[in-house]
Amino acid sequence: MTLVSMIRMDETALICDFAETYHIYDYRAMPLRTVAALAAGLRRNSRIMIKMSGVGVDPDTLLLAAAVDRLSFLAWVKTKDGQKNRNRPKSIVADLMGKDKKKDEYDAYESAEDFDAARARFLTTGGGS
Repeated sequence: MTLVSMIRMDETALICDFAETYHIYDYRAMPLRTVAALAAGLRRNSRIMIKMSGVGVDPDTLLLAAAVDRLSFLAWVKTKDGQKNRNRPKSIVADLMGKDKKKDEYDAYESAEDFDAARARFLTTGGGS
């Protein structure tokens, strides 16, 4: 992670982290090497580091959510629903990471004619329904 990539990703987060961590409010007035060293020294739970990781969640929060997920799974396994694989508890980690959202939604058609009509609409409107 370079200083340039941090600034490109979210300069505001970097400024906030510098203000909170080092009480520096104008990093541009400092020597470049010093700013780079301070940026590299930010903790993993700083705003910019969380954003750069691509996860979007504080690592400690993610670890706690994983522990809760495992515990709720172990408790669920011992229930009647768990024995029959019904009503599985939702994953907090998946929710934090945004993995519960359906990425691929498919359209189903009753007949070939319905498909051809939808295809024609798609081609003429550019994807609008």
